[in-house]
Amino acid sequence: MAAEQVKLLIIGSGPAGYTAAIYAARANLNPVLYQGLQPGGQLTITTEVENYPGYPDGVQGPDMMQDFEKQARRMGADIRFGMVTAVDLSRRPFRVVVDEEKEIVADALIIATGASAKWLGLDSEQRLNGRGVSACAVCDGFFFRGKEVAIVGGGDTACEEALYLSKLCTRVHMLVRRDQMRASQIMQDRVKHTPNIQIYWNTQALDILGEEKVEGVKVKNTITGEERIIPVSAFFVAIGHQPNSELFIGQLDMDENGYIRTRPGSTHTSVEGVFACGDVQDKIYRQAVTAAGSGCMAALDAERYLSAQEHIQRQHAGSVAS
Repeated sequence: MAAEQVKLLIIGSGPAGYTAAIYAARANLNPVLYQGLQPGGQLTITTEVENYPGYPDGVQGPDMMQDFEKQARRMGADIRFGMVTAVDLSRRPFRVVVDEEKEIVADALIIATGASAKWLGLDSEQRLNGRGVSACAVCDGFFFRGKEVAIVGGGDTACEEALYLSKLCTRVHMLVRRDQMRASQIMQDRVKHTPNIQIYWNTQALDILGEEKVEGVKVKNTITGEERIIPVSAFFVAIGHQPNSELFIGQLDMDENGYIRTRPGSTHTSVEGVFACGDVQDKIYRQAVTAAGSGCMAALDAERYLSAQEHIQRQHAGSVAS
């Protein structure tokens, strides 16, 4: 079977992918978008979203992603269910395999595969996800104003999120699995000098308690073996994210954590004609609104690239004809 030819292929959905599709469709690029394993991305496993502009009463994460998808379809984007399983960026047009069988060749590629939060692996963690368990304090801390919460992690992100929560919550119980933090010294100092952050060293979370919502966390001191229950209304996991960039290892320039590097002020990757947007290249902000913004940037960058390529081809055709 001959490979399908497309002008612009978008890999991944979520705010970045759908926004790229909206802008690309409006620019008559006829974009094809493959949604991936989790259509709509991480927001489909979130409950209420209150910090995205345009939803004054808040919105459920899955509903918001359905709105994004509907808008992209209305603009003419070809949105398909399927997962990209292989890519070859070494030649043009780029070659992509979907679901291990369908081959597509694309003149330009937008990568919007996102990142996945790292979890502890507790059954209760997944059961109560969205009901007090969260991997984003900036997203969900607001819902627990005036309450006690727990956060697990010892890096800069955990410290930043603990400090953020300390401004909203009466007490933040910070669980650090070792006898020291990985965070920079300045972040450690800020946490240690914040009165309502209580640090538990050498502490492991054993279970998150509650049937319908988080009511507490059962912890164990790994040195003494002592177990205790800390009553909390929320449990935040801040042990890092994993960018979904495995497909592009060895083909695109990445940082030491696997985030795709883009040229400053743009979405251009190390391969001309390949663009990256959203959490797969953003390890700092990781918000729906910033992902959407970079999706817009990727579509504009792709449109300019494709327009320049067409201009070169026309010039070449004209010189051959003469």
